Amino acid sequence: MSDIRVVVTGIGIVSPIGLTAASTWDALVNGRSGVSLITAFDPTDFETQIAAEVGDFDPEKYMDRKEARRADRFSQLALAAAIEAIAQAGLEQDEPLGNRTSSLIASGVGGIITLSGQFGVLHEKGPKRISPFLIPAMLIDMAAANVSMKFGARGPSFATVSACASGADAIGSGYELIKRGEIDIAICGGTEAPICPIAVAGFNSVGALSKNNDNPQAASRPFDAKRDGFIIGEGASVLVIEELGHALARGATPLVELVGYGATSDASHITQPAPFGEGGARAMSQAIANANLKPTDVNYINAHGTSTAMNDKAETDAIKGVFGNDANKVAISSTKSMTGHLLGAAGAIESAICTLSIMNGCIPPTINLENPDPECNLDYTPNKAKYTQVSVAMTNSLGFGGHNASLVFQRYDA
Repeated sequence: MSDIRVVVTGIGIVSPIGLTAASTWDALVNGRSGVSLITAFDPTDFETQIAAEVGDFDPEKYMDRKEARRADRFSQLALAAAIEAIAQAGLEQDEPLGNRTSSLIASGVGGIITLSGQFGVLHEKGPKRISPFLIPAMLIDMAAANVSMKFGARGPSFATVSACASGADAIGSGYELIKRGEIDIAICGGTEAPICPIAVAGFNSVGALSKNNDNPQAASRPFDAKRDGFIIGEGASVLVIEELGHALARGATPLVELVGYGATSDASHITQPAPFGEGGARAMSQAIANANLKPTDVNYINAHGTSTAMNDKAETDAIKGVFGNDANKVAISSTKSMTGHLLGAAGAIESAICTLSIMNGCIPPTINLENPDPECNLDYTPNKAKYTQVSVAMTNSLGFGGHNASLVFQRYDA
């Protein structure tokens, strides 16, 4: 696209296994699961009674009480992650970040908790009792808007919505805006807070969720022969990505370099991946080519790895299609085995994990991989983290509707 280089200068994570990037990473490398019985509502009558919830989250640590009451949980989580990322990037200041900084925060379902709650108010109390904050709380772009207003980011601000590829596409969009020279900084990522009755019932009805209610922490088991569906999760992750010269001029520390982005569509089915992962393979190939790399340069793939029968098989096929005879040589893992599936935030937190993997020289494991599926026969880093130098890491995000996105991160070399 251009010779402009894009680097990551800040990371923020609020997840089911940690309220910061550091605590999340510690849980990941030690194989700790964030899955438990649902506490957000009474799940007694539901087929699935487990989820990956963010515990002990207090929105008033990040915004005042009035703002918190007017914002849906997905926006609250996004702001918390953005504040951490901004602080690490050294962008905290009294002045607005200005016209060349963008806020690009994705979500798959947005303010579904607020929306579903207000349907109850409408049914029980009538239309005049609906909150005037319903619409601004539920709109999917409101996480991006709230982050934009918090930091005075006046460049293009929007939410990408591509199901489970949303967060990766938000980061990819920020990358492309910087590469085109339109902005200097993008505060980008994804957020999701879908743990409410209508969302759980909906994903149950399509047959996507695990029903392993008796053993929550072992329920998310990507690539395992006994997998029975994904674990719905909540959380947010935000990266600050920046044009390299701009970062260096202001004294920022580049953490890693973002070097490639690929996005495709299966044009095949509303929920099932294309046969043999054809669309995902094209996204990976595009991202690697965009990075001016070869497949053999990739040390680690953070797989989409949802723990559903079709996805894990299709993604395995896609990796084999891209890497050929070298597919068995690349380390792969699905961190959804610990975080659950954060839907529209998945690609964002997994991009942050790729960044941390390069920085820390460690590949987090796929936990609960005890009975390998014969059709999923690659190196998925089972059950124990692997400490090794990671120079190039790639993350895949494959969404309902056939949306595919891949991002490639590389060790920063001045």
